[in-house]
Amino acid sequence: MQFFDDPKNWPENEVKVGRAWKLDELRIKSNKELHQLWYVLLKERNMLLTMEHECNEKMELFPSPERLDKVKISMENLETVVRERNKAYHLLETGETGERPQRLVANNLGIRYMYKSVEHVLPPFMNVRWIKTRSIGYGGRAVRKFLLKYREKLYNEKRKAKNRSRNEVMMLLRRNPNMDVDFLRRKFPNVNIDKLMESDKIRGHYVPNV
Repeated sequence: MQFFDDPKNWPENEVKVGRAWKLDELRIKSNKELHQLWYVLLKERNMLLTMEHECNEKMELFPSPERLDKVKISMENLETVVRERNKAYHLLETGETGERPQRLVANNLGIRYMYKSVEHVLPPFMNVRWIKTRSIGYGGRAVRKFLLKYREKLYNEKRKAKNRSRNEVMMLLRRNPNMDVDFLRRKFPNVNIDKLMESDKIRGHYVPNV
């Protein structure tokens, strides 16, 4: 029964669980405790995936599906803490991070991405298949038009995200005029809080415009 949830939770629509593990909580634990916690989370994830598959097969409701997200966040935070410790150890011992080297490369359509180097049996000049796949370049009017539209899409997404953060700050200041400004600066680093404080848009209807 290790791959199934507690039988008393099967007929329930909601299972009360805690939140995900935070980075600050994981940083104070030893390597042994992190190793044990990793397998606890791995076992929990396998159990939840099994229960989700079983509920889908029987056309039943999977109780509290957000548990999978909490386990995923906890495992990602745990991996981040382990990577931080490994990086600090390698920097102290060898002066290098120990991470795989990365570089910015462009694919056949000209889209740039970070490529992590991996080991290969053959060197590049002897790998005929690799040479053939890299010999196809990008260019032409269609590709340039695609890159223009793609960069425009990325810019619009960034602009909309900034506007959403700005509107959220404005709403918070409008509802709570005495809100901690330092907290807003830490939570919304991309928003110019000082400029918003001088704007009339953050004033509520109950505050006179002096």
